[in-house]
Amino acid sequence: MSNPACEVWFYHLERSSLDQVLPDLLDKTLKKGWKAVVRTREAGRLEHLDGWLWSFRDESFLPHGLADEPFAEHQPVLLTTGLDTPNGAQALFLVDGAEAGDLTPYERCIVLFDGRDEAALADARQRWKAFKAEGRPISYWRQGEQRGWEKMA
Repeated sequence: MSNPACEVWFYHLERSSLDQVLPDLLDKTLKKGWKAVVRTREAGRLEHLDGWLWSFRDESFLPHGLADEPFAEHQPVLLTTGLDTPNGAQALFLVDGAEAGDLTPYERCIVLFDGRDEAALADARQRWKAFKAEGRPISYWRQGEQRGWEKMA
């Protein structure tokens, strides 16, 4: 069983895309002194995220790497389709319906889902119920009317 101390935060994307919010959330994670794993289901998505995190801002980038590259264990942000955590990350980001797997190594699991996609909404609801049944601390964040996130539950 996963460590019930791992908090699960759901981020309901309504106004912005994953590409718009993921870099900021990862930046906040790194500023906290944590490492992160970003898990997706498809290798093609990894390629996109890899390029995006290098170029999302003209003046900066997010240091990261792919799990199948050398020195993956040293990466502050690791992009993967796998269930392992070679970089010892404290935060797990689940995108595109990726499986959570064992949450024992993590302090926080962040589930990002597109609120405009009915299948993604249904999946998020199912995950909420499953995590709640495990007795896990859960939070629900929704994009505010202006900018930023509002904690709704």
